[in-house]
Amino acid sequence: MPFTTILSVISTTAIVAAGVFAGVQLRLYNKQRARESALQLVQSFRTPEFHSAVNIVFDLPEGLSKKQLEDRLGDKLVNVLVMFGTFESLGILVFRREMEIQLVEDFFSGIIILSGKKLGKYLVEVREASDRQTYYEWFQWLYEQFEKREMKTPPVPAYVAFSAWKE
Repeated sequence: MPFTTILSVISTTAIVAAGVFAGVQLRLYNKQRARESALQLVQSFRTPEFHSAVNIVFDLPEGLSKKQLEDRLGDKLVNVLVMFGTFESLGILVFRREMEIQLVEDFFSGIIILSGKKLGKYLVEVREASDRQTYYEWFQWLYEQFEKREMKTPPVPAYVAFSAWKE
């Protein structure tokens, strides 16, 4: 075999190997990024304000007006606003594909859908009062995405879906 052919084979092999290596590195980077996203999600709901807001939302009737909600919650409304801020951030991250929607759905779909249903009137009135339609826009977007997904495929609890799971 001529020397030039050997060099050509070696250079082609090196290029292919570099491509494979780059692909493996990219895959590892994406896994690391997903893991970091999951850890950030866990941290975002480990605050007392967030836990308080979840309990508040569970206990609220649907369709309260802005005034009714403010009167009912008083100082505790701040906790609900903290929760809205968390969901607003998650909506942006999902939309920009910085975080997988499935991951956020696994963590938060229940409380996001419940909050969207129970606090929808409040959000509309906040936007009208401020003349700013962008307040909590990404929270609403995320809520609507989860609703659409659940219409296509109803949620199955993890303890049912993965009951046959083994280590």
